[in-house]
Amino acid sequence: MSLRDRQRAETRLRVQTHAVRLFTDVGYDATTVADVAAAADVSAMTVYRHFPTKEDLVLYDEYDPVTASAVIEAPASLSLAARIGHGLESTATLGTSEEKAFLLARLRLMISVPALRARHLDSQYATADAIVAALGCSSPAEEFRVRATAMACLGAAHVALIRWAEADGEDDLPGLIQQVLATVFER
Repeated sequence: MSLRDRQRAETRLRVQTHAVRLFTDVGYDATTVADVAAAADVSAMTVYRHFPTKEDLVLYDEYDPVTASAVIEAPASLSLAARIGHGLESTATLGTSEEKAFLLARLRLMISVPALRARHLDSQYATADAIVAALGCSSPAEEFRVRATAMACLGAAHVALIRWAEADGEDDLPGLIQQVLATVFER
């Protein structure tokens, strides 16, 4: 990663961290992008360069490529749902305690703010797109099967994420994802 890329990533994280803190402390609707920019010591234009919408300040993450890679790395002998589940469980095991605390704060906002709940579905579509692209579907029928399975797994994982957030991050997130997928797919 180049110096410029590292600086961009650091700025993006600083802005997002301040945004989540302000949204949590002051309220999502009561906090403006200008407030976030001031807290992060950047211009509003810099905020918009990294986060095109206010919702992106909460929803943005870089988990999709990690999840897609883990799906590809899962044993091919597993069912499609199990491979996708493996990818989701693997992604849930990543991160330091600070990163998990940040994810928890973001999830609480996604659960409590209607605009974020609605936009979260867009992020699930993006994750499904990443999985479909990673698996390189060879036909429309295969793409349909993979996308349907991915969305079912993502919907189930969302239930696990909500449970994890409601338990203040005390439960084992990968275990919750495994449990909910086992329930849905009866594995």
